[in-house]
Amino acid sequence: MISLLLDGIAAMGCGIGAGLAVIGAGIGIGLIGGHAMEGIARQPEASGNIMTNMILTSAFVEGCALFAIAACAFLIK
Repeated sequence: MISLLLDGIAAMGCGIGAGLAVIGAGIGIGLIGGHAMEGIARQPEASGNIMTNMILTSAFVEGCALFAIAACAFLIK
């Protein structure tokens, strides 16, 4: 009985962890895009470099989020 309860709590914790990882990644990518647009508005001649860095950073954030989701998924029995 107690073992079943602990398994349920562990699964719920994994779900919450995956949800927080996705929320954090969404907020991070939104901030990256917003600040990149501000930078392009201030210096339009640097838009190529800013966009390249924005895309790379967004990919790294998304990769970290995917890793967190995979880790949470593997922890669920």
